[in-house]
Amino acid sequence: MDTLATVHLVDDDASFLAATSRLLAAKGFAVTAFDSANALLSRVSAETRGCVVTDLDMPDMTGLELQASLGLRRVGMPVVFLTGHADIPSSVQAMRGGAVDFLEKPAPTERLLAAIVRALDRDAETYAARMRREERRRRIATLTEREREVFALVAHGAMNKQIAAALGIHERTVKLHRTSITTKLGVHAVAQLAVLASEAGLLETETLLPALPSRTNVTNLSARRPLGRIGFSREADLVRLFS
Repeated sequence: MDTLATVHLVDDDASFLAATSRLLAAKGFAVTAFDSANALLSRVSAETRGCVVTDLDMPDMTGLELQASLGLRRVGMPVVFLTGHADIPSSVQAMRGGAVDFLEKPAPTERLLAAIVRALDRDAETYAARMRREERRRRIATLTEREREVFALVAHGAMNKQIAAALGIHERTVKLHRTSITTKLGVHAVAQLAVLASEAGLLETETLLPALPSRTNVTNLSARRPLGRIGFSREADLVRLFS
């Protein structure tokens, strides 16, 4: 993974590209210059860090088309637009697409630098959030198969007695598994569990849960069932997990 936050400068005007690259480098930014949108797209991925400073009007692919292409490729770098022919529809489309700023050429140096700093700050926040989610997922991955089953059943709303009946184990064993789960996940409070699940993406995406019938029938289960899929719908579900 490329962890260096770089300003990816895109413009088909060679003289402007060279001059702006020198300016940004002199100000201490890491800069990579591209003479077309396609040249940039061939070099970046969802893991690429930094921001994109792009011209709006380019022959092969416009800045707006580049912004859309980055989104389709899940490249989340913030975008700053520069243009010599600003118009309201284009600026509205750019900002709706998540652009940090839309500047007219020649943009005052202070405004350009300020926009780039905001873009890099946004990228840093996104990167930090992604690292937290990955750490949470690594912790969840340390759970054993049985612990995952217990975790899933707890998330499904089952009580210890119900979990024991569903998995064919003693209720005391369920409590031991729950203790191990909280230890491995680094959970020391109910609120922390909700934050962990949220940052791991479990509130927005699906997680493995045993394929169970309705809660009222959970106590009737005595055999282990294959894993199915169900999603967390409310943060309250996670707050309740270990209460």
